[in-house]
Amino acid sequence: MLSRAKSDQLFAEALKRIPGGVNSPVRAFRAVGGQPFFVNRAQGARVWDVDGNEYIDYVGTWGPAILGHAHPRIIQAVQAAAERGTSFGIPNPAEVTMANLICSWVPSVQKVRMCNSGTEATMSAIRLARGFTHRDKIIKFDGCYHGHADSLLVKAGSGALTFGNPDSAGVPQAFTQHTVVLPYNDADAVTAAFAANPGQIAGIIVEPVPGNAGLYLPKPGYLEFLSQVTKANGALLIFDEVMTGFRLAKGGAQERFRITPDLTCFGKVIGGGLPVGAFGGRAEIMDCLAPLGPVYQAGTLSGNPVAMAAGIAALEELNASGAYARLEKLGAQLEAGLKQAAASAGVPVQFNRCGSMFCAYFTSQPVHNLADAFQSDRERFKRYFHGMLDQGIYLAPSQFEAGFLSTAHTEADLETTINAAAKALRSL
Repeated sequence: MLSRAKSDQLFAEALKRIPGGVNSPVRAFRAVGGQPFFVNRAQGARVWDVDGNEYIDYVGTWGPAILGHAHPRIIQAVQAAAERGTSFGIPNPAEVTMANLICSWVPSVQKVRMCNSGTEATMSAIRLARGFTHRDKIIKFDGCYHGHADSLLVKAGSGALTFGNPDSAGVPQAFTQHTVVLPYNDADAVTAAFAANPGQIAGIIVEPVPGNAGLYLPKPGYLEFLSQVTKANGALLIFDEVMTGFRLAKGGAQERFRITPDLTCFGKVIGGGLPVGAFGGRAEIMDCLAPLGPVYQAGTLSGNPVAMAAGIAALEELNASGAYARLEKLGAQLEAGLKQAAASAGVPVQFNRCGSMFCAYFTSQPVHNLADAFQSDRERFKRYFHGMLDQGIYLAPSQFEAGFLSTAHTEADLETTINAAAKALRSL
């Protein structure tokens, strides 16, 4: 077992001043047991903790590090931008460059508004959808996470047509009364929800490939159905591509699955490792935003020059480097190797992958939604997680999180990972 004495000391100190010792809950390792390690630096596909331990990283800042950590082009862009000033609160040229990049890469986006996080993007997109349609209700799906805005921290009600219940203390029931929560990949439930709420549903918000309950894929035809049913009912389809945008393809999941949503939310990759979000869509919808329209949204740091510089550098490098073909190749190699390791160990594993996103569930049954994911053996995952961590492989510290590959991962990194997995699986 690796020594993490300095990390343990830092965590003890953090517990005195920071709730739970962390600034985002999953980092606390509560889902896997033990204590988190503290990172001192990161480079490429690796991170080093304060005790000097080295790990191959499959979390990648939860998605943004698609080019690996501390990519030279991004670092240089950030340094150059910071020397000119870190924030203006005044329009700057990089905002226009970023807007042009997003709109040119994602054809469904005719206009885009920058913000500072994925939560801000989804919260604003839903407000915009309600303002545009003059309707109040929103459909979301169990297991899809769209940030921590009050109306989106919702778990399913007692039946498919009941409104959701708050999924967090501090969220009044009234805040979630207009959110309908349905099982993912269930077209009949969506049809029934529209029938039960005629003329009341402003839109559907969905992760086209849900990555916040592990990872599961849309069944064939499901996303097409969501596009059709929203159009038929005068509602909007909102793709939350905070994770999948500019990762699953140059144009995101909507390019990969050939779907045209009405609004799209972005984050992660477009920040190049800095806090950035965005939402965009058809011009007639986006023009409902202030100052042109009645839907208010604002942010002092939105489009700040340092974050824009990082994001622009990331997108331009992705475009120039043949990144997507490489990510597909690496993903296929990892999938094949981990499936073989599980089969050899006689351990039932469902390995779900879409491009450079993946998740291994410890179950013998296919995983298509949150209910399926909950059938996985989480105790076995805990032992697997720590078995991998002790061999220098860092996976997301929860069964219900996706893993991410980067262009900085090498074939040798993946072979090391597959060999570590074979050993960890045999120990189960």
